[in-house]
Amino acid sequence: QVQLVESGGGLVQDGGSLRLSCAASRSIFSIQTMGWYRQAPGKQRELVAQRTIGGKANYADSVKGRFTIFRDNAKNTVYLQMNSLKPEDTAVYYCNCVLDTWTYWGQGTQVTVSS
Repeated sequence: QVQLVESGGGLVQDGGSLRLSCAASRSIFSIQTMGWYRQAPGKQRELVAQRTIGGKANYADSVKGRFTIFRDNAKNTVYLQMNSLKPEDTAVYYCNCVLDTWTYWGQGTQVTVSS
C-alpha cells in the first residue's frame, strides 16, 4: 500500500503561483501513473495532470500551458507547479496513484485563488 501526503496549498491572488507536493511512503519507481486531481464545491472530481513512469504527461485542457507535473521517482515525490492561477482553479487538490488493483488518495490540500 501507499500513503500519500499533499502539501503546498494556500491562498493566492489571481495570476499567482503555487507548487504542490505529494510525498509517497514507498518507492514509486514501479508505479505506472501518478497524478493530481481536484474537486471544487458542488463539482465532480476531475483529473488535472498525470505523469507515467515512461515520462508521458497528460493535462486537463483547462490547465494546459499553466500547470506542470513533475515526477521525481528518486525522492518518491510528485509535484504540481501551478502558474497564472485563476479563481476557477479554486478547489481541493488530491494526489493519487494506482498500485495493483487499488487506488490510493491523499487527504487533499486546499487551493484558493482570489479575484
